[in-house]
Amino acid sequence: MIKIILLTDFGEEYGMSLLKGVTRYAQEHGPWAFCRMPAYYRETKGLKGILQWAWEWKANGILGQFYNNSEPEKLMGAGISVLAQDFKERHTKIPNITGDYIETGKMGAEYFLKKGFENFAFYGFKDIVWSRERSLGFEERVKKEGYFVHYFEQKTRTKTRELWYYKPSALSKWLISLPKPIALMTCDDNQGIHVTEACRLASIKIPEEVAVLGVDNDEILCNLADPPLSSIALDTIKGGYESARLLEEMIKNQNREFYDIVVKPTQVVTRNSTDIYATKDAYIGTALKYIHNNMDKNLKVDEVLKQVPLSRRSLEKRFHKVTGYPVYEYILNLRIEKFTHKLLETDLSIFEIAVDLGLNDSKNIARQFRQVKGCTPVEYRKKYMIDKQK
Repeated sequence: MIKIILLTDFGEEYGMSLLKGVTRYAQEHGPWAFCRMPAYYRETKGLKGILQWAWEWKANGILGQFYNNSEPEKLMGAGISVLAQDFKERHTKIPNITGDYIETGKMGAEYFLKKGFENFAFYGFKDIVWSRERSLGFEERVKKEGYFVHYFEQKTRTKTRELWYYKPSALSKWLISLPKPIALMTCDDNQGIHVTEACRLASIKIPEEVAVLGVDNDEILCNLADPPLSSIALDTIKGGYESARLLEEMIKNQNREFYDIVVKPTQVVTRNSTDIYATKDAYIGTALKYIHNNMDKNLKVDEVLKQVPLSRRSLEKRFHKVTGYPVYEYILNLRIEKFTHKLLETDLSIFEIAVDLGLNDSKNIARQFRQVKGCTPVEYRKKYMIDKQK
C-alpha cells in the first residue's frame, strides 16, 4: 500500500480539484492511504514533527505546499518522495505542480479583445509566480494589439485574508482612476472578489465600467461575488491525476526521475461580471449583442446583417476593426467556446450539445471544433476530463 501525506490547502476549489484527480488515480491503481495533515500540526510541530510522523506512519510520499526549498529537500533526503504545489515560486530541485500561467493570461486578454475593449488592467501579486506570469501573458497579448495594461500589484498574499477591500483603500482609489470602460483580469477568483467589492464601495458599475475576470473557476466564490464573477477554468482534476501518477513513479524509482506537472487553462466561463461588449461603434455593439444573445441558434452572418443599417462590406470592415475577426469567424469561435463549455461541464453527447446550440449537423460542428482546437471533441473531452462523469 502507498501512503501519502497531504500538506496543502483543500479549502479552495483548486486544492479540492487536485485532490479529486489524486483520489481517482488512487482508486484505479491502489490501494493507497492518505493523511490530511492539519495546518496546526505543521505550524506547531514544524518540519521535524512532519518527519517524525512520516516515519511512524511509514509514509511513502508527500504532496503539498512548502515555504522554501530546504523543507522538501530535507524530506527527500529522508527517503520520502515529495511533489510540491508551487506556493510562491517553482522549486528547482524537486517536481512541481505548476501551471501554464502565461497561456492563462493570454487567454484572458484574448477574451477581452474579442469583446472590443481598448483599456486593460491587471490586479495581482508581484512576488508570486502564478500571478506574475499570468500578468505577463495578459500584457504580452494586449501589447501585441498596441494597448497598455494598468497594474495594481500587492507585495504578498496575506494568510489572514483581511477584509480591507470592503473599506476605502488604495485599490478602490485605483479603480476610480482607471479609464472606462476597462477590462480587468485578476490573478485568481479571490482577488476578483476584492475588485467586485471595491467597485461596489466606489459605486463603479460592473460590467458597464469595469469588466472583471478571475482565474480558477471556483463556482462558490464566483457566485458569491456581486455580480457573479467570470473566470478561467483550469484542467486541475487532470493535474491531480497526473500528480498521483508521478508520485507513484518516484516512489517506485526512489526519486531518480521526475518532471513538473503543468495544469493548463481550458476555457473562460462567462458570468455577469463580463457580460458586455466594449465598443464606441453603436452598430457593432448591436451586432455583438445579437450574436451573443442568439448563440443557441444556427446563426448566420445574413441574420446579423439584418440588425444594422450597413452593407455587408461595411459591417465586415467595422466588425473586424473592433474585434479583430470577420463576422463568420467570430461566430464560429464563440460557438466553439460555448460547445467546449458544455463538453467539459456536462455529460451530453456531441449530438446533444449540437442540438442544444441550435445545430442539426453534429459532423459539421465536430469539423469546426477540430479547425479551432486542433482535435476532435471526443479527444478534447478525454484530454481534459479524467473523471467528470465518474
